Amino acid sequence: MKTTDGTDGTDEDLALVAAARTGDGGIVTAENVCHFTGGPCAELVVIGAAAGQGAYELTPMVAVRSRDMAVIPLCGRCRQVLIDYFPGIDVLVQPKGRRLTRLPVAEPLPAAFSRSAPQP
Repeated sequence: MKTTDGTDGTDEDLALVAAARTGDGGIVTAENVCHFTGGPCAELVVIGAAAGQGAYELTPMVAVRSRDMAVIPLCGRCRQVLIDYFPGIDVLVQPKGRRLTRLPVAEPLPAAFSRSAPQP
């Protein structure tokens, strides 16, 4: 995809892809949209792509950096969105020097915002 200035908007360090398995066993993949103002992460694009396919059950999800295919942790925004829309989803993480691990999305973000939680 090209921007109006003719660049493709990518940044080698920020180009990410994500994938999730659907309830019927399919796989939805997506790439983030790099833009100087930010832009949706690949995980959020997966959610939109899945919804466009009528897939509303996802598990697990993984995010990968494009340049070296390293599994990366989800950012706080993506974790929060996943907790809100898919509270039972698992995510794949790979701590440095360790094996790929499947965790509930709430585990890497124990203090996620919740509308039902008491406000300070």
